[in-house]
Order: sequence, then structure tokens, then C-alpha cells
Amino acid sequence: MTSTSLYRPCPAEAASLFGYRKYWAARFGVAPFLPMSHEEMESLGWDACDVILVTGDAYIDHPSFGMALIGRLLEAQGFRVGIVAQPDWRNAAPFRKLGAPRLFWGVTAGNMDSMVNHYTADRKIRSDDAYTPGGASGRRPDRAATVYCQRCREAFGGIPVVLGGIEGSLRRAAHYDTWSDTVRRSILLDAKCDLLLYGNAERAVVEVAHRLAAREPVANLTDIRGTAFVRRHSRLLSAEATTWHELDHTALCDATPTARTETCPSVVRLPSFEQVRNDPVLYAHASRILLHESNPHNARALVQAHGEGDTARDVWIQPPPLPLTTAELDHVYDLPYARSPHPGYCGPDGKLDASTRIPAWEMIRHSVTILRGCFGGCSFCSITSHEGRIVQSRSQTSILHEIEQIRDTVSGFTGTISDLGGATANMYRQGCGNPRAEALCRKPSCVYPDVCKNLRTDHAPLIALYRASRDIPRIKKVLIGSGVRYDFASRAYIQELAEHHVGGYLKIAPEHTEHGPLSRMHKPGLERYEHFRELFERCSTQAGKEQYLIPYFIAAHPGTSDEDMLALALWLQRNRLRVDQVQTFYPTPMTASTTMHHTGRDPWHPVHRDPVDPQEKVEVVRTEKRRKLHKAFLRYHDPANWPLLRAALCAMGRSDLIGHGKRHLVPPGEKTYPPGAAKSRIR
Repeated sequence: MTSTSLYRPCPAEAASLFGYRKYWAARFGVAPFLPMSHEEMESLGWDACDVILVTGDAYIDHPSFGMALIGRLLEAQGFRVGIVAQPDWRNAAPFRKLGAPRLFWGVTAGNMDSMVNHYTADRKIRSDDAYTPGGASGRRPDRAATVYCQRCREAFGGIPVVLGGIEGSLRRAAHYDTWSDTVRRSILLDAKCDLLLYGNAERAVVEVAHRLAAREPVANLTDIRGTAFVRRHSRLLSAEATTWHELDHTALCDATPTARTETCPSVVRLPSFEQVRNDPVLYAHASRILLHESNPHNARALVQAHGEGDTARDVWIQPPPLPLTTAELDHVYDLPYARSPHPGYCGPDGKLDASTRIPAWEMIRHSVTILRGCFGGCSFCSITSHEGRIVQSRSQTSILHEIEQIRDTVSGFTGTISDLGGATANMYRQGCGNPRAEALCRKPSCVYPDVCKNLRTDHAPLIALYRASRDIPRIKKVLIGSGVRYDFASRAYIQELAEHHVGGYLKIAPEHTEHGPLSRMHKPGLERYEHFRELFERCSTQAGKEQYLIPYFIAAHPGTSDEDMLALALWLQRNRLRVDQVQTFYPTPMTASTTMHHTGRDPWHPVHRDPVDPQEKVEVVRTEKRRKLHKAFLRYHDPANWPLLRAALCAMGRSDLIGHGKRHLVPPGEKTYPPGAAKSRIR
């Protein structure tokens, strides 16, 4: 590319999401459900769909399901939207059942990454799928986003294919793939889609739809935030340096992330796919740039070369989308969702039975999303990479209205709201209190290592929301099912929570007890968890309730030693905790923890070829044997783990922990373990 005609800097301000003139097809009105068959299209008076959404999930017309939210949003813009849910991907015929879309295909693997949906952290095949009728597995392919895009091309060539959803979002650049243990190229090249929408895609998909409807070629859509696309590789990105300029990644290697000296729009060239595939140091460096170019108010466009010679291509990644305003978010959630699965899943009596019941729907049918985004910046979590760290909150009025809708329209409702939450339960209406600082900030976390002085953590709006929700007639109980962030929870919030909104158990995620792994995770020290626990127990006692915390811990996270896991096991034992649900670290694409796992380098620190700071290098738990050992430490009470733990304790020189006493971790077996047994590393 040698001209800016194919690349234009994104606008700094966002157009109103609902400010577009409606497309002519708005005259058809609102569909009771977005059609999944030709018969339904005909009943609506349609001869074609303007947009067809292909998804790996069952179609549930509810805002917690991405395809329904995007579908209803496009319908509100005047477009006719059809749904192809969980098609048989083995041939293109199921992709033709609604005919050809007039404007574009919209493709998503579903609410979950298809590989995470199919495989456990130990790469074992899962036996169920919560987003499928009856919980049946096998209804979507591995790497569903790529397969669906290819089938759309086969079904009707020449129609733009737009990829969205978390699977595409987290693979927009070259990325480490744990399932193949390789670095894979950007999904754009494998899926062969025309455009990728990453993150929360409402603004992007609405703009794409209206511009395609105005007959603008998809190749011209290069100035939309939250998008990525492929173009022919060029060493000189632009001949018009006065308009914008290129920053080579090597110039930023040792730069302070908050530095921003250029005065015109710029593009950062990442190390190429071939470089990051062959060099872990450059992979870690590219990951560091991606982490620090995530604030939509100051992020620069990124470009990464793939291939060499005449076949070389550049993947362009535009800056992240600007957050929705409260009014826009309210409008999105107030759209006319049916709030139930498509009737095609129901029996003759119009009800779901055991074979058609959809577990994910059962879990969220009585819950309400109150916010999106997370400013926590945990290394292992993909929320920030996908939804962003700027929290977007709905208004209290909109949330209360949705509770009333659930009460009045959702079958089987008994008066209990199962959750008011989102990515986290208690970030409602919180965020940076200094707009100027927020516009310049490149910190990946607002709460690590300490809570930022500019962060507003007032829980008063959330407490007011809780109280107002309890006052709604015929609402008996409002529970909090989302995880609570304990490191900035106020005493007033904890008291409100303990008195009114816990159904016996509250989820909490300290993740570990030791400083080493916690520092790699970007999680606070255990003392903050202990402070929260003491307050929660005291408030529960004062309310006359017997309530418990359910702590979540991660095994085998990068930076965790065998000694760290032993210390965690001993802490669990002292506190008489027996953890049943154990999470082994899962290296999902694009997270900082996955970079540590693959490269042994911490991208939160400046990356050097020869490390000058010991914090750059990370101990990695790679082998299956050590991963099993770390998981076994969390379940020290399970007899199935005792042989492995006995051998490990002996190798670590801690055979004193084998015995029948209260201070012992596991009982002895047939072998005896003399004190002072030789130490060796478990590999």
C-alpha cells in the first residue's frame, strides 16, 4: 500500500449509535423472532435478508447472546436480519437455507471461543456444550469462526464476510495457540473474511451496514474503529507522511508506555508473523505493544506483516472502539428481545424438554447485565482485551425496567433475580475521575499494584440500585452471581451484599496466596482478601445469616513454583477449605499470561534480548506432570492425588508433611519417607 486512499485515520469522536437514518426495510417492522427459515421470512413479507448472522450457539433472543444483540440492533437500524444457528459445517448447503444476504454475512463462533468450548485446560474433549440444546457436544467445529467464514464464501461468492465475536477478536494478530502449541497467523488470513470486528462491535457493525447499504465497497471500509483488515504488504506505508506516519516497533522497545510525542496520526508496525513465530523475545515484545495500545482515547493503529515476497500481506488493526454512552447502552438493552429460545427448539406444546433445554439459557434467564468492561487488568483474563478496561454502565431506570420485564414475561420466574452483574459485580458506574488523565493513560490496570488515585470507586450508585431492585413489587430476592472484586469493595457495599444479596455462597477470586504468582497475575496480595473475608463474615453474623465465600484459585499459572503451590495447599488446610472446582491455567490467545507461558517473558515489563531486570523472566509450568501436580496441591484432600503428592513432597524435602497428624498434608502410603529425603525438581 503506497497511498492513504486505502487507509484513513479513524475519527476521534463517535457518531451516535442510533443517529443514522433508518434503512428502507424498517417498514417491515419488528420480527417476533429473527427468522431461521424461509417460511418465517415469507410470513414477515421478506423476499431476502439484508444481513445473515451465522453463529455457533443456539439462537436465544436475549441480550446476553451476541448474535441476538447484534441482530436486534441491526433490525432497529431498519435491516432485515436472519439467523443461521449451529449449521452443519461439513458442506455449504445449510448456509444457503435463507438465500443470499443482500449486504453481508456476519459470522461468530458464539459466546465462547470454540476451542475453549471443546477442550479442557488439559486438552481433553469436553462432553457437553452449554450453548446447545440438551447440552449436546459436537454441534460446532473446531475453529468455528474460520470454518463458517469459508462456508459462507462457498455458499454465495462475492458477498462481504464480516467476522466478529470473541474467537476472532482475540486472534486478530499473530498469536500463540495452545491446542497446536504453535504461533498461528492472524485469523483474517485463515478465515479469508473481508473485515474483522473486534471488541464490543455495536458501533462498527452499524457503520459497516449503513455504508454497505449505501453501496460503498467493503474494501473502502478502512477507517472504522474496532476493525481489522488485510492489504498488500508495503515497506513504505504511506507516501503522505504529513498526514500520518509509521512508528517501527524497534523504536518503542524500551520506551515508556505512557510516552506519546508524535503530533500526527501514526501507525505502529509490529514484528512480523514470521518474526514472532520464530523468536519468543519478539513475540513478547509484540504482546507488550498490543497491551499498551488498548486505550481507545490514545491507541494507535497497528500493522503486522504476514508472508514474504510477492505473497506478503499486512494485517491492519485499527484503534479500539469508543465506549457506548449510558443512553446508547440502555437503548441496546431495551430493544424488543423475545427473551427466550427460538420456537424451533420447542416441542408441540411450545415448551422445552430435557433434550432441547439449553443450559446457558437456564443459567442467565433470570439475570440482568448492568455493565460491561473491566479495569482490573488481570493477566490471565481476556475481558480487557475484548471488552476494554473502560467500564460502561446502564442507567438504573433501564435495569429496573428489565427486571420488571423478567417478572412479567419470562416463564418459570418465581420472584428471584439470579444476578445483577457483568464482567464483575461491583464496578457499576465506576471509572476514571480525571478525563484528561484517562485520555493519556496507557496503564493496563487501574487497581494493580495499587488502586489509582484517579479511580472513582464509589459504591453508592450500586447500593442504590440494589435497594431499588428489592423494592420492585413481586421481587422476592435479588442475588449477586457475578464475581465480586474484593480489593476495592467498601464496607457499606459489603454490608449491603451480606445482608440482602447472597444466597448462602458468594464467589470470590483471590487466585493464589503467594506474592510470586499473584504479581504475574496482576492480583492484589492475600491481605486484601483476608480483610474482605473478615468484613463479610462479620456483616453476615450481624445479619443473622450463615454465609460462606467460595474462593477460586488457579493452578499452574506462569510464575508459580512447586513451593508456591505447597504454600497454597497448606493455607487451604489451615483454613479448613476443600476446593472442589479447580481451575488449571488455560493459555487463551492474546492474554499476558499466555505470552508468559509461551515465551517465559513478562510483557508487563520492558522486553530486552538480554534481560536487565530479573522480573522479565518467568518460570513456566509446561509439562503435563507438573500441571497435574499443581492441580493436585489444590485438591490435597482427594485420595486420588495422594500418591503424586507424597512423591512430590519427598522430592521437595518436605516428607515431614506426610503423616496422620493435623499438621500433615497427606497420610502415608505403603512406602515410608525418612526426614531429609534428597531434594529434586518435579518436571
